[in-house]
Parts: sequence; C-alpha cells; structure tokens
Amino acid sequence: MSLERKSFRLGLVAGVFLLAGVLAGILLTAGSGHITGAVAATPVAVGPGSNGFPAVARATMPAVVNIATSRTVKTSGQPSSPFMNDPFFKHFFGEESGRQFQIPRERRENSLGSGVIVSNDGYIVTNAHVVEKADDIKVLLSDKREFTGKVVGTDPKSDIAVIKIKGDNLPTLTWGDSDKIEVGEYAMAIGNPFGLNSTVTLGIVSAVGRANMGIEQYENFIQTDAAINPGNSGGALVNTRGELIGINTAIFSRTGGNMGIGFAIPSNMARGVMESLVKTGKVVRGYLGVSIQDLNEKISKQLGLSKSQGSLISEVVSGAPAEKAGLQSGDVITRFDGVTIENTNQLRNRVADTTIGKKVEVDIIRDKKPMTLRLQVAEQPKDMTARSGESVKGEGKGTALAGLEVRDAVGDKAARGVVGVVVVAVESGTPAEEAGVRVGDVILELNRKPVRHIDDYRKLSSALGKDDAALLRIARNNGRLFIAINP
Repeated sequence: MSLERKSFRLGLVAGVFLLAGVLAGILLTAGSGHITGAVAATPVAVGPGSNGFPAVARATMPAVVNIATSRTVKTSGQPSSPFMNDPFFKHFFGEESGRQFQIPRERRENSLGSGVIVSNDGYIVTNAHVVEKADDIKVLLSDKREFTGKVVGTDPKSDIAVIKIKGDNLPTLTWGDSDKIEVGEYAMAIGNPFGLNSTVTLGIVSAVGRANMGIEQYENFIQTDAAINPGNSGGALVNTRGELIGINTAIFSRTGGNMGIGFAIPSNMARGVMESLVKTGKVVRGYLGVSIQDLNEKISKQLGLSKSQGSLISEVVSGAPAEKAGLQSGDVITRFDGVTIENTNQLRNRVADTTIGKKVEVDIIRDKKPMTLRLQVAEQPKDMTARSGESVKGEGKGTALAGLEVRDAVGDKAARGVVGVVVVAVESGTPAEEAGVRVGDVILELNRKPVRHIDDYRKLSSALGKDDAALLRIARNNGRLFIAINP
C-alpha cells in the first residue's frame, strides 16, 4: 500500500472518530462524570483521532501533585568505605593522626512521589510507602504553589495513605467506580516519574483483579500498560471521562524502568481506606473468622464440585461470626452478600470492605449440597494469628499416601499442641511430595474423617485402595488448608 493511500485512510478514520467524539461530547455533557474543585472537565468520549485525550489531561493534571519527603536516618558513625581500613588512610585520618575521620551519625534521605487531591479543602491520597517515616512532606501543585503536608493516616496493608494540606478551592479529581472497569478500555497515568512533574502516559487496562503478587496484604490491582516509573507511586490512573479509577502503586520491572506492566490500587478500595482513615484514624475491616484457600482441580474433584470456583474454608475460629452462623471447615463459599465469589482473594476483599455489624447471606456448598446461611460481620481483630512418640512409615504403601512418615503430634514441638499426626518425612518423587505435603505439616483429617492420633491414621490410610485419592486437611504455620493427593 502506498504512503498516500495510508494517509488517506488514516485521515478518513480520523475524521470519523472526530465526528463520533463531537457527537459523544454533546450527548454526555449532562452526565455525572466531572471534575470538582477549581478545575472542571466536561465528560468526553475519546478514541483515536477524537482529540479527547488532551482535554482529559488538561482537566486532571492540576489535581495530581508532586510529593517530596525527607527523613533523618541514623548511621553507625563508622566509615563505610573500604579505603578507611587502608593503612595509608589510617595514618593520615585514623587514630594515629590525632584527627580521626568520622562519618556523620545522622544523614538526610529525600524521596519523590505523587499524590491525588480528592477534596477541595486539601485531602490527598497517595501510597503509604511514599510518606513512610517522613519527617517533612512538601506538596507541589502544577501551578507551582507549595504546601506543607501532614499525615492523616496510613494503611500499609493496602499501601494507601492520606495527607492534608491547608488550602481552599483546590483542584480535585472525581472518584470513579473501579468495579465497572473493563479490560481493554483506555487508561491514563498521571504523576511525577523520576521527578518530572505533570507527566502523562496513555495505555489500556490490561487486566483487573490481579492478586497474589506479594506486594501488599490486600491486593486487587488494576494492571495497565500505561507507562509507570519510579516517582509515579501515589499518582492517578484515570479513565476517558477524567474520573479517578486507581492509585498507581507498583511496576513489574527487571531494570527499574517501565516494561509495560504497572499496577494501580482500585479507586473503590482506595476510597474506602481513605474515608476510614479520615473518620477514625485507622482502617476498620470486616471479619468472618475463617481460614480460606483457593480450589484446584484435585480438591474440587474430591469435594464433588463441577468447577474450581469459590473459596474453601479450611478452618473456623472458635467464637467467630462464621462459627456462630454454622460455617464449617470443608464448606465452599460461592456467594457473599449477593456477589458471586470466584476465588479467595475476592472473598477476602469483599469481607474486609463490608460494614461492621452488617448481616449478610452466605451461599455455600457442603457435602455436594447448596446451603444459605446468615451471619453478622464483625470487626477484624488486631491479632489475626490463628490459634493454634511413635512414628509410622510407609503406611498405605502403593497408595496416595506412600512415602509419608508420621507420628503423633502430642508433645511434638513442631505441632505446638495441635491434635493430629505430624509429618516427619516425605519421600522424594511420591504423590504426596508432588501435591505439596511438607515435613512439619500436621494432618488433622483424612478424606473428611478426623485424625486425632496415630491409630486413626493407620485405620484410615489402610482403607485406601491403590486408585483412591486422599484429601488431607492439615495445619501449617498457624493456619489450616486442604491438600488433595492422587495415587
């Protein structure tokens, strides 16, 4: 295809999108998506050739600020350079010289990040790690005004912090509904990468609901390919209507720079944390009192489930709301408060965001039968830690339990008072090792039957045929989980 034909076609496409953008802008002028505060944006529908992106950028950039922090770090006062141990340096700067070289015992560390003004009286949302241990916080607006920031509260579990500046009629961003985000829609990241103020990058939403990244305790990230770099932390991720849909927080990178994989905390999560911090100075989260785990194909088959959807309860804490409602280990939660549960991370976040004292319906599957229970959500306690001889080797030879060596957990230090049998050896290459059984695990149940001592284990394991699978419920690291072993 010739360059002229390409240009003609691109021009034609651009004209069509421009006309669509104008019509969409007219239709959406009365919409609710707008920017509050000193800067207001008329909602626009944007796409290639519509020229809507500059409008969104102009409307949103004033509300994204540069956050500069500094703190005093104490050092040992000892020289850190290897030259200081050299005889030549010791002669001129060491004790022999009478003028010993000393490194200052205190030094100042500076760092840069971003933040988003969400109220015209000066509340700013950013990342907890941006303001962590800061002695001084300076907030610089895009119009060059500078303010001193004060930390209202931080929540390391979600990496959200709120700071406050003294100002009136400040530019702000409107909160968007992150639950309505769709993969493939446009997203714009705004922040101060590498200290470069008011930088805008464009991309799409690559994925939603990203979890188990090992970044924070509560994860439900929006993934985007809009370029995010160091210094973008705490900045805004906005949609094409100029609404705040996420707080940029992390990147996946092997070099320290952008590789097209960035993560943002969803606006609904960030907003809930912010409101709790402003109102109470802390984050109040809901609590059921259960240990939960994701399902896999093996466990689902053992439980008689047609698909690996939901969250499996591996332990119920005594006296907790779950126990009072009648939930049991082995139950699979499929819906919580009217929302279908796909996995453990989704359930954890839903429970945490539920209002304390609210009564909710919980749909479960127990022994292949659906049930609905009602419970009242309590406040998450500060301490979330779970409560918590003769050996048998080769029992169940040729079965799913082949290669396991166990002994009574009574008096075993590894078991710490848990009733069951503790695994003392796992033979390499056996089905148990492949399934993930570890030395130190305490077997509490075998195929949904309790294992109180070594005799229970002998009886239940000897009943296994060579083709029978084994479903273990074990105690590990103060928690409980199920492991399915195929022969």
